[in-house]
Amino acid sequence: MFKNFKDYKYKKYIIGVIILVTSLGFGYGGYFYSLTTKGIVQNTKDLENIILRLENKNIILAKKLQKEKHKNEVFGNQIGKIVGTVGILDKLVKIDKELLQKYSKVYFLNENYVPKELTNIPIDYLYEKDRKLEINAKVFPYLQSLLVVAKENNIDLKIISAYRSFGEQTVLKSGYKVVYGNGSNKFSADQGYSEHQLGTTIDFTTSKTGATFGKFKNTKGFNWLKENAYKYGFILSYPNNNAYYQYEPWHWRFVGKSLARRLHEEKQYFYDMNQRTIDNYLINIFD
Repeated sequence: MFKNFKDYKYKKYIIGVIILVTSLGFGYGGYFYSLTTKGIVQNTKDLENIILRLENKNIILAKKLQKEKHKNEVFGNQIGKIVGTVGILDKLVKIDKELLQKYSKVYFLNENYVPKELTNIPIDYLYEKDRKLEINAKVFPYLQSLLVVAKENNIDLKIISAYRSFGEQTVLKSGYKVVYGNGSNKFSADQGYSEHQLGTTIDFTTSKTGATFGKFKNTKGFNWLKENAYKYGFILSYPNNNAYYQYEPWHWRFVGKSLARRLHEEKQYFYDMNQRTIDNYLINIFD
């Protein structure tokens, strides 16, 4: 295999060196690999600890954020309630507080009271075309809707009386007293106690009935009003057997749709309802 002894010795030496170098290489490589692996493991643990700390911080921040949201919601609700209350108070200030008071022999409406705004009722709706009749301007749209629908249903309804001032009621009652004496108290209010002064009350009739009020109860118009007037906010002030005046099927007062609906559905009488309960409907009288 070898040409001489020297060659054999030389090659043996080379092989030995190679083995030594290779051994050293594997040794250092293993050591380097070992160091690298340990470094990766340590770095991974460090990263896990950092992530854990961040997660804990996020949980804490999330809880704080939730608390702040709750505080803001509570604060927002409080602001909303305050704004709502202010809105209600502002609305109440603008509504005539007299509109739902009981005046028939109960409360007194002074001689200086005049509705804030009156409007003329068109002559097409009047029984007497040459008279000027007025009504509270905010009530008129409801009255007009009632009359329009009644006409569409072939119901003949005319207005024979509406707003009357304190002075007009005085003259009217004086005239009745001359003719009927104290008997006039059964069908006519004294000045200051008439619902007509509010400008929210209407006396209905028909083209044929005219001023003969007693016959109105037998008309289609009255029957229609009994079933439908509440839809437009009107109620019968003095039903049969009431404690104030004689039965007046022609006399209807505007109290707002909500209260009128309740009275109709529960078959209640306005003057039998507690005034405090009635007052709760004042804010929505024109809604």
